Amino acid sequence: MWTYHPELLATPVPRYTSFPTAAEFGDDVGPADMEHALARVREDEPISLYLHVPYCHEICWYCGCNTGAANRTSRVAAYVQRLGEEIDLIARRLDGRGKVARIAWGGGSPNALAPSQFDALMHRVRAAFACSEATVSVELDPRGFDWGWADCFGRNKVTRASLGVQTFAPHIQRAIGRIQPTEEIACTVGRLRAARVESINFDLMYGLPGQFAEDLDETLRIALSMRPERFAVFGYAHVPHLLPRQRRIDATRLPGAAIRFAMAQQAHRLLRGAGYDAIGFDHFAMPHDAIARAARSKALRRNFQGFTEDPSDVLIGLGASSISAFPGALLQNEKNAGRYHLRIGNGQLATARGIRRGASDRRRGAIIEALLCRNEAECTGLPDLADIRERLAPFEEYGLIAWAGTRLLLDRGALPYARSIAATFDPWRAASTTRFSSAV
Repeated sequence: MWTYHPELLATPVPRYTSFPTAAEFGDDVGPADMEHALARVREDEPISLYLHVPYCHEICWYCGCNTGAANRTSRVAAYVQRLGEEIDLIARRLDGRGKVARIAWGGGSPNALAPSQFDALMHRVRAAFACSEATVSVELDPRGFDWGWADCFGRNKVTRASLGVQTFAPHIQRAIGRIQPTEEIACTVGRLRAARVESINFDLMYGLPGQFAEDLDETLRIALSMRPERFAVFGYAHVPHLLPRQRRIDATRLPGAAIRFAMAQQAHRLLRGAGYDAIGFDHFAMPHDAIARAARSKALRRNFQGFTEDPSDVLIGLGASSISAFPGALLQNEKNAGRYHLRIGNGQLATARGIRRGASDRRRGAIIEALLCRNEAECTGLPDLADIRERLAPFEEYGLIAWAGTRLLLDRGALPYARSIAATFDPWRAASTTRFSSAV
């Protein structure tokens, strides 16, 4: 199905959930930039909200999220209070402008909160924003998702849920510090169905320590038996110099690049054979699911949650380390929980890092999004297009891409190379020494 060209995948590249990427963020932006961006939101403009919960009951060794242990109820309760205050701060700046189309919860694990705390924050959001018809999605840890949480989801009209499954193989679960029996996942799925959650996603990983093709095959077949509407199948990114918790993972047991490539192809073949549509380079969905319909109608987008059918150009992040996306800027809140508390407690916006986006950034970002979401892009308007075409020559020689004038077209066999192709449009990559995840 795909041909392996190791030289085209040798350089680690971003996942491009934004452009520029977070690696380019600096501290020369602040609350004034957030004030300016919020003031430019139009009256009925669709916007999305992202609420970050930086806590988990257990910390997994592989995880790259901004999260800590939810081992003190007072600390979690204080954070919930501050998050509620930030909701009100942002709502006052918008002064009724904007219409919320999506409310997404992530982390960490939002179900590290108590259901009553989730209830209270959802009530606060609905009181503060115009969001009566908003779709509500939640990332969750299936460990500890009980009937109390299922009732909470039903009360709050959660219709989409994403489960961190990663693998069903017990020996690999032990190797990455995430023990969760298959029965626990199955019970969570049953409770979500009872709560009328319409779209369930499983996050799965390949390239894990001690993982072989047989392990991935078994995980995929168990997962398919539960019939989630969506899958996100990621390659594990081992960057212990950036994430010290990953030092607990035995790097000598990680599969090599060729095996990772074969695993990505294995997952693609099996899920497509089971009737799922391929969405971008690492998502899959049943044909009736909203994200599959968006892909077919060429309305697929990409944001900090990955591939999405969310059409909003404005995403407002709430909580420590959350990132807001506006046409003219990417703005991140304080990562440090103490400084976040201090800012919000003093009635200030928590913006601490980010980058302003000029016309060139927006143009390149649109091209990268089009390549990743639609496998083609019109590339006019770039002053360095000749240099980009030269960098793309190796992909063209292998028949992975073709040009129709200034329109770049990706062949079906280019799917595992999509991020590497997109990176040729990114001028930051030439100078950056930041290590990203493996290209596949």
